[in-house]
Amino acid sequence: MSGQAGLQDVRAHGMGTELVRPDWAPITPAETSRLLGRYAGLGEAEALVWHSPRPFSSATIAETAGGRLFVKRHHRSVRDVAGLLEEHRFIRHLREDGVPVSDILVGTDGSTAYAMDEWTYEVHRLAAGTDLYRDAVSWSPFGHVSHAYAAGQALGRMHVAAERFDAPPRPVRPLVSSFSIFAAADPCAELARYVSRRGALAEYMKGRPWARDFETALLPHYARLAPLLGELRPLWTHNDWHASNLLWRVGADGAATVETILDFGLADRTNAVYDLATAIERNAIDWLALHEDGQEDLVRYDQVDALLDGYESARPLGKRESAALAALLPIVHAEFALSEIDYFFGIVRSAHNADLAYDLFWLGHARWFDGASGRELLAHLEDRFERRDDRARYS
Repeated sequence: MSGQAGLQDVRAHGMGTELVRPDWAPITPAETSRLLGRYAGLGEAEALVWHSPRPFSSATIAETAGGRLFVKRHHRSVRDVAGLLEEHRFIRHLREDGVPVSDILVGTDGSTAYAMDEWTYEVHRLAAGTDLYRDAVSWSPFGHVSHAYAAGQALGRMHVAAERFDAPPRPVRPLVSSFSIFAAADPCAELARYVSRRGALAEYMKGRPWARDFETALLPHYARLAPLLGELRPLWTHNDWHASNLLWRVGADGAATVETILDFGLADRTNAVYDLATAIERNAIDWLALHEDGQEDLVRYDQVDALLDGYESARPLGKRESAALAALLPIVHAEFALSEIDYFFGIVRSAHNADLAYDLFWLGHARWFDGASGRELLAHLEDRFERRDDRARYS
């Protein structure tokens, strides 16, 4: 796809498994060349060889005289220059600490993010590794149990490096997976503040019994988490740890290791257990089977265990952290679901998608954990860590 022709055929991931027309127009060769003029020695975009199907931004791979580059464009209402630089500071810290993350290019004026017209841009060198999950949507499982182990190990190593990164939480921004409501002593009051600080979300919530729904669907899970909050030390985290945000090196036997960690757009100051719970929720629970087919048996238990085995090989969980993981898992999705409602209703003007985010994600995921399958997963986690602690006690 080297020119303007064919861009009308680009499709993006929707709320389910079907590809849809993207909310944001694909990046064009002309705007890519205009952007690359801000960098030394890159020349123009000779061809755009791929367009990302990810829904919240536009991205492409550009052929240039300086090699292949990954170019990403955000609408300024979603991410401005200051917002991108928050992410870039974290990525730069991880890279300097030896974590395999992408190499963000620096422009001739020393910046790594640029505003042009209504857009904000970033440019990365094409990262090492194979994009095994290029077309996979969130909530689709790993293709091999070894991938789950490798993903967990990479996440643990990233958390160890992130402990040396000191930055405050991000200010209010769309599409950020934060941890403020359930970190508060009074989550109901904090939820009200969260909603009031986001105009589109507040407008949408006028038509919903959100306070009552929160108290019935989510607050009971918080009650189990509350005594453990003191174990959750603040940490900058990835918050979208899915196989599609990793690049891989594949062995002859199909096993793989993580070569590069991608896409820190949802990153914020949460905690390690929050990020680990997000990884389980994103990869090992097949929510799309529930949303589209009504299936209840959603959990890939071999992948849950492999992910945790990999993680603890790099960063063992303490006893109370382990308990917090089971308590946090049913509600780890909640703040990002609210952020999605704010985005859908206020930025791309899709009341339908806002409704889906409210009913299926914000409420539906928490309610699934109240059923037999959800309780079975939580019991599996509790039993796993109890057996581990028993082995440690008698070893």
